[in-house]
Amino acid sequence: MYIGLDIGTSGVKAVLVDDSQAILAEAQDGLTVQRPHALWSEQDPAEWWRAARGALAQLRAARPAEYAAVKAMGLSGQMHGATLLDAKGEVLRPAILWNDGRSGEECAELMASQPDTPAITGNAAMPGFTAPKLLWVAKHEPEIFARTALVLLPKDYVRLKLTGEAISDMSDSAGTLWLDVARRDWSDSMLAACGLSRAHMPALVEGSEAGGRLTDAMAAELGFDGPVLMAGGAGDNAAGAAGIGAVVPGQAFLSLGTSGVYFLSNAEYSPNPEGGVHSFCHCIPDTWHQMSVILSAASCLSWLAKATGAENEAALLAEAEQGRGSAAVFLPYLSGERTPHNDPMASGVFFGLTHETDRAALTHAVLEGVAFALADGQAALLAAGGEIKSVSVIGGGARSKFWGRILASALGRSLNYHPDGEVGPAFGAARLARLALTREAPADICTPPPVDQTIAPDNNLQGELAARYGRYRRLYGLLRDEFRNGAV
Repeated sequence: MYIGLDIGTSGVKAVLVDDSQAILAEAQDGLTVQRPHALWSEQDPAEWWRAARGALAQLRAARPAEYAAVKAMGLSGQMHGATLLDAKGEVLRPAILWNDGRSGEECAELMASQPDTPAITGNAAMPGFTAPKLLWVAKHEPEIFARTALVLLPKDYVRLKLTGEAISDMSDSAGTLWLDVARRDWSDSMLAACGLSRAHMPALVEGSEAGGRLTDAMAAELGFDGPVLMAGGAGDNAAGAAGIGAVVPGQAFLSLGTSGVYFLSNAEYSPNPEGGVHSFCHCIPDTWHQMSVILSAASCLSWLAKATGAENEAALLAEAEQGRGSAAVFLPYLSGERTPHNDPMASGVFFGLTHETDRAALTHAVLEGVAFALADGQAALLAAGGEIKSVSVIGGGARSKFWGRILASALGRSLNYHPDGEVGPAFGAARLARLALTREAPADICTPPPVDQTIAPDNNLQGELAARYGRYRRLYGLLRDEFRNGAV
């Protein structure tokens, strides 16, 4: 028996998986994001721990005997978050999250002080990464920075609570801008550029290797009968790849969660920072991957539901499917944007509203806007030399096949949907737990699940979308300076 625990932005998800890789139980405990100032996005690490315990308690209640027999646990989590701890292991401030845009100036400073940043890390400095956040803390909260003894990523804070050990994996650590991604080791020069050293960093392991063990006291408190090994785990996207079987070159997936990710597995380290493409270590040894990332995907629907008084996102989707479509265009930059613009100042825009624009039309425009942003990301991956052989869809947005038709038509690709696609990262973390315990070959365990449905592009819809996609692309260019002029 294995558990996968995914420390997300909107909630912690957990799955209980047996030796046949069947999901016996799944659970979720919610989280909220605090935005005390424009561009800020923070969470209290104590909430991750509370929600993790809550999700585990749900698994225990659902399948008590199987839960008690668990032998290994894997962690996945939201990437890039800066969790600062003092010498006693106490949290010094709220964690600064992946979609926080406050450190734009610090990105420029880092690139100026360390011009080899893209060569070492495979990525340009962006506010979402961890390193610029620490430069911001050093500048604006020097007393906090001076007391910082350890910097952890979100999932690794939960690991610390479970095991008492400060450990991270290659895939998650690649998103800090402190990792030499080709060498799969901390970069002393990148750390020094931020006033840090290896002493501030956790130990590194591969995602499919052992990464600690639950303390005896914690294992007993949580209800496990015996020792529980912890896998190195992965950042949420690499864990999602393990869950969906995207571990060989050419396999790709779209993750429709709070953010939107277009993930492509590579056999070699293939950086292309100029195109806003992320190049990271994969969660299995000697493998890398490329990603295009948009900062707001399914979260755009959550925002619209709240703004318009809809009951929930499902209600919005139902209305949109019964509606007439929309001539409006939506730029989904509610938290700025990464690929391809690398623009933390970009913001959301509706364009082309009329008296006839109702809530269903707004929803339709939001679905198309996210699809267009992912099409931008696909173009960046292809320009980087990527070869995309097959594409799966995971994340909460995978529930909507109506959205799938829009996505397939905007991307010009058939999309594969799988059973349990919503729990991809947590399931991938459970697979990594098994690998850490059994030492089986990753390709033998991280196999693609059965295809539940394949959605092909709709020729008529492709024609309709092409004109709006052109307008979508022009709008950003026209508004780029206004985004900066309107910054708070």
